[in-house]
Amino acid sequence: MKGSEVITRHEPSSILSGVVRHQNTLYLAGVVADDLTLDMAGQAADVFAQIDELLEKHGSDKHHILAATIFVTDIAEKAQMNPVWTNWLPKNALPARATIGINDLGEGVRIEVVVTAAVKVS
Repeated sequence: MKGSEVITRHEPSSILSGVVRHQNTLYLAGVVADDLTLDMAGQAADVFAQIDELLEKHGSDKHHILAATIFVTDIAEKAQMNPVWTNWLPKNALPARATIGINDLGEGVRIEVVVTAAVKVS
């Protein structure tokens, strides 16, 4: 493979890679809250903090997020998540986004977020 075609896989588990890098793009697997006792706003803040950490660790940040797909178990709770989202992201760097209601993300999980981001180029 040529250097520009190299794919690197990070944060492995038994069934997936938490982060995959291809060229200057990062693909984050779905991120869920660590504390599932939190309400939607709390779980969203937890997830966004984890995304910050993953992006930083792999050469990016929230200014470089290209797209996000957000899965919520109760679409009515989107109203609780949106202010957390808008306070987290820079106003001049809003990514493309979809929010999808889904029946089950797992016991206690209210939100899962999948992100694609550009790597910072120096």
